[in-house]
Amino acid sequence: MDLKKYIRNIPDFPKKGILFKDITTLLNNKKAFKSAIDNLAKLLKNKKIDYIVAAESRGFLFAGALCYKLGCGLVPVRKPGKLPYKTYQHTYSLEYGCDSLEIHQDAFPENSKVLILDDLLATGGTALALIALAKKLKADIVGVTFLIELTGLNGKDKLRNYPVYSLIKF
Repeated sequence: MDLKKYIRNIPDFPKKGILFKDITTLLNNKKAFKSAIDNLAKLLKNKKIDYIVAAESRGFLFAGALCYKLGCGLVPVRKPGKLPYKTYQHTYSLEYGCDSLEIHQDAFPENSKVLILDDLLATGGTALALIALAKKLKADIVGVTFLIELTGLNGKDKLRNYPVYSLIKF
């Protein structure tokens, strides 16, 4: 299944000059969503993964289903003030601004095999923030995974120390 045709382009969102890749058209198509999860699972089938560390909020949409398929735990990483327990925070740059993310300080044990997951790889800022937060917990990062990779923004270059898995490339 060609999943690219289920991604809608929204020009000038969230600000002028950005071409936003809208995944809601993939999510609301049951065959496309199932294909995306099945194909992500195939990319990772030989990896030993204890936890998927997923970014708020679109990363969560794929992480829950993928955790179920792979038999691992889910660690949500959220915007500041959204997690109820003690957290670590990391501030990072986006292609259109900056943001901060938090992880629970007890999200997983040291040396856990962790996969980083987000819906889209652009400049790599969010992925690097997720990696930084996982490293604060002494994770063994086994890879970084995305539904979509925007190859022209070279975000993958910033992640060269890790295996990077992308399902759809634009």
